[in-house]
Amino acid sequence: MQTYSNFEKLVFEEIDKIPYGKTKSYKEIAEAIGKPKSFRAVANACGKNPIPIIRPCHRVICSDGSIGGYSASGGTRLKSILLKIESNSE
Repeated sequence: MQTYSNFEKLVFEEIDKIPYGKTKSYKEIAEAIGKPKSFRAVANACGKNPIPIIRPCHRVICSDGSIGGYSASGGTRLKSILLKIESNSE
């Protein structure tokens, strides 16, 4: 069974708060958990998400608006599709 660090758990909790159709940047997540310089570690934690789509790490993007990576099967192509679906559903 995979265990997660307290940092990863904080990241997962913050990701769970992102509403459908909205996005937050890795930097915004880092700031929200009180670790403003740890945006790369936030990205790494997203990559360890055990339940992609259910825990919506696809809603976490880069500060410049690019989508970043996605660890679920389908990779960034799937992430783009999910973001498009959600943005069209508002």
